[in-house]
Amino acid sequence: MLYKWKIQFLKTHYGISLWRKWKHWQKKEEVGNYGHLSKYIKQYVSPGDSFTDIGCMWGVNGDFSFLAEQCGASVVKGVDVFGPTPEFKAKKNELNSSVEFILGDVGDARTIARIGVMDVVFCAGVLYHHPSPFDLIVALRQLCKKTLILRTSAIPEVEGLPNAAVFYPMLKPKDRQLWNLKSLGLMKQVGITEGFESDQGYGNWFWGLTPSCITSLLETAGFEVEKRFTEPFAQTFICKPVAVTFAHKLPNETEAREMARGISSAGIARPA
Repeated sequence: MLYKWKIQFLKTHYGISLWRKWKHWQKKEEVGNYGHLSKYIKQYVSPGDSFTDIGCMWGVNGDFSFLAEQCGASVVKGVDVFGPTPEFKAKKNELNSSVEFILGDVGDARTIARIGVMDVVFCAGVLYHHPSPFDLIVALRQLCKKTLILRTSAIPEVEGLPNAAVFYPMLKPKDRQLWNLKSLGLMKQVGITEGFESDQGYGNWFWGLTPSCITSLLETAGFEVEKRFTEPFAQTFICKPVAVTFAHKLPNETEAREMARGISSAGIARPA
């Protein structure tokens, strides 16, 4: 019940303002802000770097990709499951830009191959729209050579329950209402405002992930979080790739048979 009261309070402009003042008073960390994303691109993209923006179209029409190019990135690829938009095409022509747009799902191996390994990977507003967030982060790790800039919607931590998350689809209306952020200016959250809409695909909000949960997903996939900028309902992470901590290689036929013999002889396969 206390957690619900906290969420309701943070869903007010007064609550957000008070939270930011408290964080500023603490001086423990820089408070997150969507408007700071351009600053991070300028900070982490060096001349000659390669750069990709995963989810480059919705509401921004490739602007972050164009910014990276202006920062000196030599190869820039914007990726999305729809587009390119007319606004993107117009700005590309206006700037005489070499930004390449790739229509594809980053979870698809063929899309990953088209993108290739990039120095800086940028991904904002995508993670919570994906039904399998770990798979998405694994794909980002495959692409990332130097720096990941990740921004995502999030939910506040649940005291005493680290790595908590909420799966939005199929919640009852009264339970969905807790996560409706209309009071903060979000007019429609597909999957929350009116419930799950199967025909909208990735347009749905699938997950409410706590910061600790997102951090663990990143670390499991092979990222080290260098900086994290917190907001009540969003998080921005600056990460570097490190040794991958999780991988599953599908064995070939010979290896599979040997594994099967070993499992059977050890007698460890038992119904759960």
